[in-house]
Amino acid sequence: MSDQEHAVNPQPADSHELTTWGVGPWVGELPTADYFDPELLAGGDTRNVLDEFRYWKMEAIVAALDERRHKYHVAIENWQHDLNIGSIVRTANAFLAAEVHIIGNRRWNRRGAMVTDRYQHVRHHPTVEDFVAWCQSCGLGPDGGPLPIIAIDNVPGCQKIEEYDLPEACVLLFGQEGPGLSEAAIAASDVVLEISQFGSTRSINASAAAAITMHCWIEQHVFHRR
Repeated sequence: MSDQEHAVNPQPADSHELTTWGVGPWVGELPTADYFDPELLAGGDTRNVLDEFRYWKMEAIVAALDERRHKYHVAIENWQHDLNIGSIVRTANAFLAAEVHIIGNRRWNRRGAMVTDRYQHVRHHPTVEDFVAWCQSCGLGPDGGPLPIIAIDNVPGCQKIEEYDLPEACVLLFGQEGPGLSEAAIAASDVVLEISQFGSTRSINASAAAAITMHCWIEQHVFHRR
């Protein structure tokens, strides 16, 4: 049996990670590659990970993701311990963001992340000013310059995201559920974009807005639909 072959064994998860299907203990001769986790090989892997990462050590999965991460970052203001932050981190992992930035309170509700924060780089900035200073000095923007800050909020003067060419290297900035982005965050942004809506409500859920925005970036820079 090769390193990539294993017996599929649907069973209830015995960990706190969300999963529907898992794999049981490795059947046959054990693989010897360094990225395999001996405990998972012996006991099975019920984590919510892609099949290609079954039985892998967590740090090995992170290293593999680091080799193919996209150039956009995600930032979230955290002044009210918003429950949406965990969901945004989970979506950032799904769309392979370079990094997630938490602005404000260091502590954030991880429940919605469903353990994906183990595989997604997360950086903390105490204030908007600290976050802006990092964007200016990180050297990850176009031609090694500042990282453009693309704010998402429906405020006066904003542009439609559907009509805007998102930079390949940028940071997508989101606010809290309800109040949206702070005045300091909006003032620090290169542009403010809104997601077009057609119903009666004034705004959509913050985590939904983040998912739509990240997928807009994916459409433009992975599938090249524009």
